[in-house]
Amino acid sequence: MAARNTARKRAFQILFEGDQRGADVLTVLADWVRHSRSDTRQPPVSEYTMELVEGYAGRAQRIDELIAQYSVDWTLDRMPVVDRNILRLGAYELLWVDETPDAVVLDEMVQLAKEFSTDESPAFINGLLGRLKDLKPSLRRE
Repeated sequence: MAARNTARKRAFQILFEGDQRGADVLTVLADWVRHSRSDTRQPPVSEYTMELVEGYAGRAQRIDELIAQYSVDWTLDRMPVVDRNILRLGAYELLWVDETPDAVVLDEMVQLAKEFSTDESPAFINGLLGRLKDLKPSLRRE
């Protein structure tokens, strides 16, 4: 599953870059794909990375609504950019990718938080995604 781990990390990086630049994530994804094909020093963008980014993009508004609704005392704008994008990726995979077990999604997102964010972030990410997991059946509406 190391390939999926790498795919998630790249998807997170694409979402983060889009957020930082104020750019559409599909545009950032296309840039990453183009660069990986034209520059051998750039790592390839896997199919699963593309699926995650495209899936998030198709549900971005709903995902942001859910994160805003269930995060306690944090607005999306006030969240650290890293945490916001880990939550976006995790919410998409948790709620709409049935092949990935919920526990794997939570663990992978906590690991991303440990690697890229603050000491408090893993608990915040785990708590909010855990809440979404518990409410999953009622949240999957489009």
